[in-house]
Amino acid sequence: MKTYNLCILGFGNVGRALVSHLQAKTPELQERYGIEWRLTGVATRHMGWIASPAGLDGEALLGGQVPAGDTLGSGDEQEWLAAAQADVLFELTSTNPQTGQPAIDHLRAALEHGAHAITANKGALVHAYPELHALAQERGKQFLFEATVMGGAPVFSLFREALPAARLVRFRGLLNSTSNVVIEEIEQGKSFEEAVRKAQELGIAETDPSADVDGWDAALKVCAIATVLMDMPIRLEEVRREGIRGLSAAKVQQARAAGRPFKLVAQVERVDEGVVASVQPEQLEPGDPLAAVTGGSMLAHFEMDMIPGLTMTLHVPDTGTVGPEVTAYDVMADFIRAVSR
Repeated sequence: MKTYNLCILGFGNVGRALVSHLQAKTPELQERYGIEWRLTGVATRHMGWIASPAGLDGEALLGGQVPAGDTLGSGDEQEWLAAAQADVLFELTSTNPQTGQPAIDHLRAALEHGAHAITANKGALVHAYPELHALAQERGKQFLFEATVMGGAPVFSLFREALPAARLVRFRGLLNSTSNVVIEEIEQGKSFEEAVRKAQELGIAETDPSADVDGWDAALKVCAIATVLMDMPIRLEEVRREGIRGLSAAKVQQARAAGRPFKLVAQVERVDEGVVASVQPEQLEPGDPLAAVTGGSMLAHFEMDMIPGLTMTLHVPDTGTVGPEVTAYDVMADFIRAVSR
């Protein structure tokens, strides 16, 4: 049984949920997978760069305390990873949609150090996937990112592990919970502002909902799908993007009454010269699988050269959301995949 030294960069809600998951699943990790783990490094703006090869106190971290360990003042990733003797880095910092930094530098440092690199950061995937994938192969390590798109659903591992030699031709999906909820609330008579507040009360929407309702979040995910699953890297500005702010309440309500509801649809399709990608509100026909999605649930529909259509739905209860616990599960699953290969 091998013990892996784990480092977490960015210890917010997802990082805390990850530690809780690892603690809860320790017996199963040992018995089923032969995996032991210890947390040897944590880095945040508040705590600084902390490393201890003997292991940090996870309970202290979860309790909001700074665990005992060596605090490194330089903020250099390589120095921190070396001090922690890292085998795996969980990169959980905030997404920068424009550049993917500093997450790209963090992941590159982990792979150069000789650690598996696991992230929930869409920006790094969109802006540096080819480079990081190649570096991981060169170093004999894994670069994994299941949590970046449709958290809780195995979008990337589906193709990697269950659909060998299947070529993705077209993707359509509902990739943003906030937009789904806002449209539904408008259908029920609320204004756009009231609908956004409802999504915020449910914990789905951020204080500033722009990334969701203006289509930026879904556009980043479409870029990730094109880059990884189609091997066709595209830039954010290449996605034809229109959010849901411009939808009038009357139009949304009339569409629902006619049985042809609006949804914010993300799509990418192969064409002769590459791919065409879009995120925009669309009126859906009753038989369209996307039309049946309710609340904060999400859906991905794949059309392949070998399989005409495969649909995956992530069901979210009407009163809930895909929160940090689900994202953290994806991150933990990537850890198991990385060290079990």
